[in-house]
Amino acid sequence: MNRQEIIKKTEEAKQTHLLKYVDELNEKEKEQLFSQIEEADFSLLDKLNEKQSEKKERFIQPLKALEWDEINEHHQEYEAIGLEQIRLGKVGAVLLAGGQGTRLGFDKPKGMFNVGLEKDLFIFECLINNLLEVTNKANAYIPFYIMCSEKNYEDTVAFFEEHNYFSYPKEYVLFFKQEMVPAVDYQGKIYMESKCSLSLSPNGNGGWFSSMAKAGLLKDVKERKLEWLNVFSVDNVLQRIADPVFIGATIKHGCVSGGKVVRKAEPHEKIGVLCLEDGKPQIVEYYEMTQDMISLRNEKNELAYNFGVTLNYIFKEEKLEEILNTNMPIHVVEKKIPHINENGEMISPDKPNGYKFETLALDMVHLMENCLPFECIREHEFAPIKNATGVDSVETARALLKLNNIEL
Repeated sequence: MNRQEIIKKTEEAKQTHLLKYVDELNEKEKEQLFSQIEEADFSLLDKLNEKQSEKKERFIQPLKALEWDEINEHHQEYEAIGLEQIRLGKVGAVLLAGGQGTRLGFDKPKGMFNVGLEKDLFIFECLINNLLEVTNKANAYIPFYIMCSEKNYEDTVAFFEEHNYFSYPKEYVLFFKQEMVPAVDYQGKIYMESKCSLSLSPNGNGGWFSSMAKAGLLKDVKERKLEWLNVFSVDNVLQRIADPVFIGATIKHGCVSGGKVVRKAEPHEKIGVLCLEDGKPQIVEYYEMTQDMISLRNEKNELAYNFGVTLNYIFKEEKLEEILNTNMPIHVVEKKIPHINENGEMISPDKPNGYKFETLALDMVHLMENCLPFECIREHEFAPIKNATGVDSVETARALLKLNNIEL
């Protein structure tokens, strides 16, 4: 877009304040600002004006999980199916690694955080080690796509280069940036982060596949003829990646998606639960659970809603392409948004001051025909690092790594 087209776009969207400082900018700064305005999807602003339709009553039911006893019984069969898919080059892995380690007191990409005590052991390294266990068994490498944010892309790529990709073949590792969307105030005015930059934020964990497509990696996926993509977050240092047993079970049970789940530590654990909503798979967040749902028991006298998701999913690739051309639900979320004020001064709010727009992985699950909840043993596969101390912290993850005989 040239300058006149940029002006026209901001006028039509009533966002002309974005050009307030344009005459103060040098050419490089102008280029950055114009590029951000050109790429910004101003149609998102319509979400603020849409009248909230009355929420229809949701018919929620428990979704029976494939439990560990049954998995163990069919372990060899499931694993053989999964390993065959990996050897045929049908499986890819996608790491969601856009976050910073701020809550850990670490001002770098979270994956660069060192969980080691007597030696270096980085979160990224833990994940690669977990992946290598599978590829060594299959005797075949898996394409490994790593989604970064605008802010941590360069640091992440440099870190992998510095550590020689932790012995994973470089040609199988592809980095891409998550799509960014503008944040707005309560009147729908887009905030500015600086005189030459909009206030942008990642488009949510449901935006990973559209971000892959935008980055041109859908072409790579198709050239490699991948049929399954395993997507997972950077938090969990014990998770199995491209787990052949998980892949094989999902295929054997005729499902187009699957989610790794763990038994809840206690009924009120803050973890989303894989359920059925109106006959389709859905993740119900812990804060949406009613007391009746939380306490409901099944025929075995176990909690009916007992299996929490770990943000480790497998999807049939062709189904992801179908929903790529569907309007994913956009969630308007109230947040604290740093910005410059009318005088160009930086403001860091201490309470919510506007909205961000996000897509969520749980909506991707709901758009699938079915989803297999696959139980994993939490002591061996669930060690999320979300906090510096306490629950789901560096401390608890280190304890679980030691339990699994991983040297720290």
